[in-house]
Amino acid sequence: MEKTPAWEPEASGSTTGWPAPREPRAGPSLSSVLSELPSAATLRYRGPGVLLSGALENEEDDGERSIQAFAEGFPKELRDPPASRELPWPMQARRTHRQSYTRDQVAQGSGSRAAHRALMLRRSKEKMWEGLRSLEPWAWTLKRIGGQFGAGTESYFLLLRFLLLLNVLASVLKACMTLLPAWLDGAPPGPPGPDPSSLCGSYNPHPQGLITFPSQVFNLLSGEGFLEWSPLFYGFYPPRPRLAVSYLCSTFAIGLLSLVLILHRSVSGLKQTLLAESGVLTSYSHWVFSAWDFGLSGDVHVRLRQRIILYELQVELEEAVVRRRAAVRTLGQQARVWSVRVLLNLLVVTLLGAAFYGVYWATESTVELQEWPPVQQMPLLKLGVDYLPSIFISVVNFVLPPMFKLIAPLEGYTRSRQIVLILLRTMFLRLASLLVLLLSLWNQITCGGNKEAGECKTCGYNYKELPCWETRLGQEMYRLLLFDLLTGVAVMLLIQFPLKLFCGFCPGTLRRVVGTQEFQVPDEVLGLIYAQTVVWVGSFFCPLLPLLNTAKFLLLFYLKKLALFSVCSPASRTFRASMANFFFPLVLLLGLAISAVPVLYSIFLIPPSKLCGPFRGQSSIWAQIPESISSLPQTIQNFIFFLGTQAFAVPLLLISSILMVYTLTLANSYGRLISELKQQIEMEAQNKVFLAQRAVALSSANRAL
Repeated sequence: MEKTPAWEPEASGSTTGWPAPREPRAGPSLSSVLSELPSAATLRYRGPGVLLSGALENEEDDGERSIQAFAEGFPKELRDPPASRELPWPMQARRTHRQSYTRDQVAQGSGSRAAHRALMLRRSKEKMWEGLRSLEPWAWTLKRIGGQFGAGTESYFLLLRFLLLLNVLASVLKACMTLLPAWLDGAPPGPPGPDPSSLCGSYNPHPQGLITFPSQVFNLLSGEGFLEWSPLFYGFYPPRPRLAVSYLCSTFAIGLLSLVLILHRSVSGLKQTLLAESGVLTSYSHWVFSAWDFGLSGDVHVRLRQRIILYELQVELEEAVVRRRAAVRTLGQQARVWSVRVLLNLLVVTLLGAAFYGVYWATESTVELQEWPPVQQMPLLKLGVDYLPSIFISVVNFVLPPMFKLIAPLEGYTRSRQIVLILLRTMFLRLASLLVLLLSLWNQITCGGNKEAGECKTCGYNYKELPCWETRLGQEMYRLLLFDLLTGVAVMLLIQFPLKLFCGFCPGTLRRVVGTQEFQVPDEVLGLIYAQTVVWVGSFFCPLLPLLNTAKFLLLFYLKKLALFSVCSPASRTFRASMANFFFPLVLLLGLAISAVPVLYSIFLIPPSKLCGPFRGQSSIWAQIPESISSLPQTIQNFIFFLGTQAFAVPLLLISSILMVYTLTLANSYGRLISELKQQIEMEAQNKVFLAQRAVALSSANRAL
């Protein structure tokens, strides 16, 4: 009979015989199992000293903590950082971490002083940037707003913070390029005295006689009286060549700076918008499986992140329902929907036309009403007449946007598309109203474009009604800005807060219906863009307007924050934040382009006032620039004139065209590569499904056997 081979330990290096029996191993401990969970990545992000959720505090954990504490005692350079692929960071952050770690290893391995200094310098720069990012204003407030009220509401406050930074930079430029040169060459002189020989009349901004306190208050609100001849307005600055050049260059510098910052913000938001519209980041799987941040610590941050994901899923579900309904429409239903859309757009055009005509009438009537004796005798009535265009524009902007919001849901679009339509219509209303106001003012300044008219033939502008037309434009922009602020504060204090207090004494049903006030993101965003457009238009005629707008936006941030947390409730219908990241800066860019038209028209085509401002005596405001260039050395003049010749423009155009073609070709190649990678991902998913089905089938067959 054949003997059964005995179980013996296998010799080292032996390749024959029976395998040695293995000792039974104990199951893994609870702490080791927990360390394999994805949440263990949170420890590597938070740093040492943080326990895993649910870990047992036994001897093994105490030993691990003691080892960890011992490791913390070593210098930071001697501890190996975790691998880049193990960090719960985005791919770009992992790549940066890997490159930084590689440079550190090369610098430490070389042992040279230069490499060590470069390493210390780079680390100092990283710490400095981290410190600057930690000083970002209102970071926690914005995160709290996004968690409680959605990313759409947070985008409004982000835009407000961006515009505040923009106005701070513009204020610094105006102070350095306008205020300082005005006093470096001596104190500016007072207003011009009466000159009988002047062909363009006289200009005396100071009122005569005793001025009462109510008159001073009215002058403060209207920009007249003691403010008319002050650094606030254009007419105050004396006609000095260097001051005139710096005054004009400050306007171009502010416009260029605003353009660069808005384009940078638009491009950064365009990436998120393209991903969102392509469906890569709007799928439910992304928000369910990939949207969580494992670096969060604390219950407050966790709840805020949960609410953000909830809002995004809510938006996606709402839009999916609308798209599903649109996909099953019959031909007759589609014809009915398009007929309704055409009729509603005709209604919108009619409302906009009526509003523009009203703004034009109010502006034209202001000059006539100011000549009435009762208006001149009553300061309060005169203040109302001065504010008549601003009041009419504010009334139109207060009445029509709610009508646009009632019209948009009837057109059958998704929530994001409705927001875009409301924003476009409201933006067109606000900016076009401002353009109509400026058009009517320019009609008064240039006598309707007729240079041969009696009032404009002598000086090129209507010097009888507007002896210093630049200051008059600055006063209009000043009133628009101030009235916009007063209107917002009045609505908040006289409508929103009293309504909230009144509803506290109402029954439950009435309290829910009447007392629920939502934060209207489109209206608020368009209010910011309108105010900033007013500043861009008026910064040339009212140099300190960016400074006033900075104070206004700073006050507005805290007032809106107070109203948001005290009065408003989360929106019942939200919209995707990716749309706000790109569309809001795009509308702001459009406001900048619109504001450039009247400013450039004034600089190049309208003769400056002969009695005020730094450009008095010139044929045009731009004429000061060629005159200043002629005083430069001949070499610099030749270089500047060369920049305007075809010898420079044609090569520049060719190089720009080549770069554009190269960029488009590169973008197309990247697009094809992305398409191929997407196809590979889909194929991999199909392979996994097939293998899973085969595994299930084989396991079922084995159990059957």
